[in-house]
Amino acid sequence: MGERPFLRLVEGGLTDLALDTSPARDVWAFQAGCIQAFAATWVCRGFAPTTIGAYTSLLPRVLAHFDRPVWQIESAHVDAMLHDLLLAGRAAGTRRRYLDMLRAFHTFVRLRYAAEIRALYGATVGDPLDRFNRLRHVWDEPSRRLPPTAERLAAFFAHARARLAVTSDYPAAARDYALLRTLYHSAPRLSEALCLELCDVHPELGPSGKLHVRFGKAANASGPRPRWAPMLDGLDRILAWYQSDIRPLFPDTAALFCDAHGQPLRPETVRDRLARLLDTEGRVEGDRFTPHDLRRACTTNRAWTCSPSSSCSDTSTSPPPWPMSAPASPSSRTPGAVPRPQP
Repeated sequence: MGERPFLRLVEGGLTDLALDTSPARDVWAFQAGCIQAFAATWVCRGFAPTTIGAYTSLLPRVLAHFDRPVWQIESAHVDAMLHDLLLAGRAAGTRRRYLDMLRAFHTFVRLRYAAEIRALYGATVGDPLDRFNRLRHVWDEPSRRLPPTAERLAAFFAHARARLAVTSDYPAAARDYALLRTLYHSAPRLSEALCLELCDVHPELGPSGKLHVRFGKAANASGPRPRWAPMLDGLDRILAWYQSDIRPLFPDTAALFCDAHGQPLRPETVRDRLARLLDTEGRVEGDRFTPHDLRRACTTNRAWTCSPSSSCSDTSTSPPPWPMSAPASPSSRTPGAVPRPQP
């Protein structure tokens, strides 16, 4: 009796109990089986019934944009889908959900059934999704940077304070300083901070005051969710200085952080002005950050510095982080000049 080989070639590739591997299998029937198997994974992963219902409705709408099975989709077809969604007036979040669903289902088919597709239809399952048809989102970065450390932000705010004495547009620079301090010491989102009004600052509440965030981020189309945000690490004194000395230099409107016309600042304006301020600091690319990084740094840095035996709001041993106003002498003033605080 001859020796048996350890391996032997089996025609047809791998088998799956959920799918019929007959060579005559229709491509659309095969994809329907893949959809059922993909939907079954949502239950296995413990998704909520509302999430499963939303995904069950979304996946057919995504696949309806293509006239071929998912393993034959190429990058040009994905670009065409995004173009059609844009022309239809779909929001960026909707287009991103379509793309995420397509990415998830295509990855599932490629990892589970690539061998069967190659055996049945002679097709190789590629990846039509690349960096050119990905919608940018804060969570899409492959490796998210850590938020800036407390030491890095201390140096940055010291630089921002020093520039108050030499800048040509003192009111705008002081407003930016107070806004960035608010993002760091109270952790509102940038859009939430720009919706704040003068009446939303309540220094009398709590040990150090609170901000009434009336236009908080909504969820599940529930509308704005108001909340109270504490003013930590001396932010109440920074905003008191800002409201008494800086805000009157702008038009008399309700907005807390406004432009020269009294309108609330726009998010892109704040990001641009922060980028320019970082340029003047002359730091390397790795030391740069965004307004959203200040919000993340608030929670991250306080988690590292707080302990059960120490108070998170105790800043008595730290130098004052706000510019202290001091009256200028008559000889140092120029006609029409705005008094500058001592940094």
